[in-house]
Amino acid sequence: MKKKIIINISLILTAIFIYILQANFFSWFTISGIMPNLFVIYILFIGLFGTKTMGTIYGLIVGILLDFILGTKIGIYCVGLGLIGFLAAIFDKNFSKDSRITIMVMVIVATAIFEILSYLLKYIFIAMQIEIMNFIKILVIEIIFNLILTIILYPLIQKCGYSIENEYKENTILTKYF
Repeated sequence: MKKKIIINISLILTAIFIYILQANFFSWFTISGIMPNLFVIYILFIGLFGTKTMGTIYGLIVGILLDFILGTKIGIYCVGLGLIGFLAAIFDKNFSKDSRITIMVMVIVATAIFEILSYLLKYIFIAMQIEIMNFIKILVIEIIFNLILTIILYPLIQKCGYSIENEYKENTILTKYF
C-alpha cells in the first residue's frame, strides 16, 4: 500500500514536470510553431502499465486541470485524455508493450485520435473554423515530434512502467502442488 502511494505521488510530480517542460522548454523548441503533446504520451503509458481504470482516471483529472489552465471550454482536454487512457487499456489487452514498433504505432494512433477529437470538439463548442490543410500539417508534425520523444524516452518509461505494473497488476502466479 505504501508503494502505491509513492507511485501515485511520483505520477503527480511527473505530470507537473511535464507541464513545466511543455510550457517552458517546448515553447522555445518548436517545429513551425508546433509543440509535441507530452500529455498524450504520459496518459498512454499510465494506461498501458497501470490498471484498466488508472489511465482513464489520470486522463480525466489531468484533462480537467489542463482545461482550467489552458482551455477556453471545460471538457475538451478532459474528454480527449480520458479517451486516451481508456484506449490504452484496450491496447494493453491486445498488444505487446515490449516492442518499440508497437509502442510507436500506439503513440501515432493516440496522438491522431486526441488531435482529431479535440479539433472536432473545438469546432462544435467554440465554433472554430475548419482548416483541413493546416490541421493535417499540425497533426503530422505533432505525431513526428511525439514519435521522436517516445523513441528517446522509451527505455526510461518502460523501466518505470514495469515497476508500476508489478505493483498494481500483481501478476504473481501461485502454483499449487498436489
